[in-house]
Amino acid sequence: MTAEPLRGPGPLIHIESAHVNIRKERLMAYTWDEFKGVCGMTPAFATADAGSLAATQTVAVDNLQEGIDRIIKDGIGSLTTTGSFGQCYNLFWDEFQTLVRAAIEAVDKRVPLMLGVTSANPRETYQKVKFIRESGGEGVLMGLPYYDAMSVPKIIDFYKQMCQEFPDISFMIYHNPPNHKARIPVRAFPELVKNPNLVCMKDSHRAPTEFIALHEIIDGKIAHMVNQMQLYPYYGMGAAGCWSIDAYRGPWPIIRLYQACVEGDVDTAKRILRELRGDGTGDEFHAAQLPDVQGADVQALTGYIKPGPYRAPHALGPQDPSSEKSRKAAERWNQLCDKYRPEVEARRAALV
Repeated sequence: MTAEPLRGPGPLIHIESAHVNIRKERLMAYTWDEFKGVCGMTPAFATADAGSLAATQTVAVDNLQEGIDRIIKDGIGSLTTTGSFGQCYNLFWDEFQTLVRAAIEAVDKRVPLMLGVTSANPRETYQKVKFIRESGGEGVLMGLPYYDAMSVPKIIDFYKQMCQEFPDISFMIYHNPPNHKARIPVRAFPELVKNPNLVCMKDSHRAPTEFIALHEIIDGKIAHMVNQMQLYPYYGMGAAGCWSIDAYRGPWPIIRLYQACVEGDVDTAKRILRELRGDGTGDEFHAAQLPDVQGADVQALTGYIKPGPYRAPHALGPQDPSSEKSRKAAERWNQLCDKYRPEVEARRAALV
């Protein structure tokens, strides 16, 4: 069954970087309607010695730039760096600077790039945004200072002050209540949308009724990127696209999911979601949860990128580099890539 296209905020062409040539001719920051499709959550590509507590320069620049270039060419809609998966909490200041410069150079204005600046210290967040602007960056992924939970008035004031201090930078809200110890409720958004350069949000923590209420406020102001597993049905309720860690295993299953949502192909969207769920073990979250025995990195096993070894604390404790669970997850992902890559590329070719 193929239904009428879901509502969504934009046409299928936005999975391509249709704004590339335009953006090379202008200097203004990103606008909300530039965020469509799949947003890849970039890992902090690690050097061979990154697992050592004594390591000080752990960003593998060549691998990072190669991975970014590949995923852009394969159709990713936008990118972030240095979120939780991207080790925002786990890089020295000079490592952060190295990663930022390398990412800006690799992206070369081909897709929106939101560089993560989240810190326990709001003054450090300020300095990170300042450095990004000085380095030629145009957008940041910014979560809340997370050592102590922030009240709603403090959350509103934090985003207001940062947006006013950097009016030429576009801000993406990084909403992560478990890690940042605070939830941004719907009632905060009538104030948040008053910041014109607050243009996007990474958010996976809304029930459908709350999601609908939120979009009565943010539609046409803040592009809402949900988790890949929420894209159907949330695309039809106003989501602009999805964020995805898994895209760096090979982006085609996630891009095909987005295409299905745009086309209103409900059956395909549901089938892909079932395939992504697999056995329901959540392999992609094992590293974040610090299991007793750290399994192999599925991204490394698929061969799409070279993420490098784990840094501490993930490198601490027992390691199982031959993890059967990780190996099976990688095999399953590569099968999905083989299945959906031709369909994705056929649709991309039809737009040329």
